[in-house]
Amino acid sequence: MNTDALRRLDRQEDGRAAAPVRIVHLGAGNFFRAHEAWYTEHAPDADGWGIAAFTGRSATVADQLAPQEGLYQLAVQAPDGDRVEVISSITAAHPAGDLVAWREYLASPQVVLVTSTVTEAGYLRGDDGGLDLGDENVIADRDALRDDPATGTVTTAPGRFVAGLLARREANGDDAPLTFVPCDNVPDNGEMVRRVVTDLAREVDPSLLEWIERNVTVATTMVDRITPRTTDEDRARVAEATGIDDPALVVTEPFAEWVLAGDFVARPAWEDAGARIVDDVRPLERRKLWMLNGSHSLMAYAATILGHETVSDAIGDETVRGWVEQWWDVAARHLDLPEQEIADYRAALIERYENPRIRHLLSQIAGDGSQKLPIRIVPALKADRAAGELPTGACRAIAAWICHLRGLGAPVADTQADELTGLVSGELPDAVDAVLGRLGLDGDDEVRAEVLRLAEELQELAR
Repeated sequence: MNTDALRRLDRQEDGRAAAPVRIVHLGAGNFFRAHEAWYTEHAPDADGWGIAAFTGRSATVADQLAPQEGLYQLAVQAPDGDRVEVISSITAAHPAGDLVAWREYLASPQVVLVTSTVTEAGYLRGDDGGLDLGDENVIADRDALRDDPATGTVTTAPGRFVAGLLARREANGDDAPLTFVPCDNVPDNGEMVRRVVTDLAREVDPSLLEWIERNVTVATTMVDRITPRTTDEDRARVAEATGIDDPALVVTEPFAEWVLAGDFVARPAWEDAGARIVDDVRPLERRKLWMLNGSHSLMAYAATILGHETVSDAIGDETVRGWVEQWWDVAARHLDLPEQEIADYRAALIERYENPRIRHLLSQIAGDGSQKLPIRIVPALKADRAAGELPTGACRAIAAWICHLRGLGAPVADTQADELTGLVSGELPDAVDAVLGRLGLDGDDEVRAEVLRLAEELQELAR
């Protein structure tokens, strides 16, 4: 490849003109750019819906996108090759720390949507589901906004949301309605955002609560598109094919799903790009969280003990596939959907997992199990126990997580890693008791015995 011949993306040559900013997004990672930005690009009214995208912890994406006017390539990795397109829906990209720009956008009545993908941990919730008011970063944001609502420095997602709402109220009074559209893989993500925003608003300025009630709506969504990290190999391959040097390249799978419910002030015609607008997201959300995300977590912990690195490697192992099918049997018993729809979804998942061109690393999926297992595995396990079943498929996922925390398989990357690894540092039976207690599953002798048996089995397989 002649690197001298490569060029950078340019709107006049590669994309449509920048659209006016009507959406502000927090968390401009690969998933957002493969999902919401892609749906917006394909909406028939995309030329009226530009996105101002703010990064998360790292400013890298903003640094990559700025020289190419927000454009980037999306490579859909089908089994038979790449399908590359240029995405034009990001009008401006900013580092998360650019609070001046954040407040200016939120103060503009032209902006009507605030979307976010910051992962569940980024919303800083406490055990009761509300904002963790004891978190030191939340406390710092609260104090900064109390002292200086207009320019106080905030660092958390809830802090940014409230800072933006204060700026919007100051600039517009009651004449600038707004809708929050969280796009994180969390059940009832709309309620999650509503709760953390109002909890912090109450602490900062109680009068803001009445303004939020009159002016702000919150949508709930379910999102799905497997989007692995982009590698240097991906960039070189796509550059060879397109002649474009794109440091902001995103790779993703052909499948995409977006389900939304709620009252929107206004929005792009996402449904014409394939999104589903429904009255209730929950049945489809549960299907996805349990069957896709639950099986991902199972493989992330159990299949890495067998030495597998990617989802496609793992599902190609008959043993791992059997574990996945066993988990799906548990989950399927408690989904409020037609049997054929569930069967079709299982078949589609196998096809997606088997795609060898999607290098979805199990170590990436394994992160933050303390946030994921309580919503991906535990509810189906409890439902099965209430029905008198012993859910081996669910118990294996918990057993594998315990083994993972004890040093087997994928490395531990969790916001609560120190506490968790200390919790399981003793003898295996004690570790099982500690984790079951943490997950609210203590007191069930049959579940304890099954988790212990499966953890011992996994330990043997690791030897």
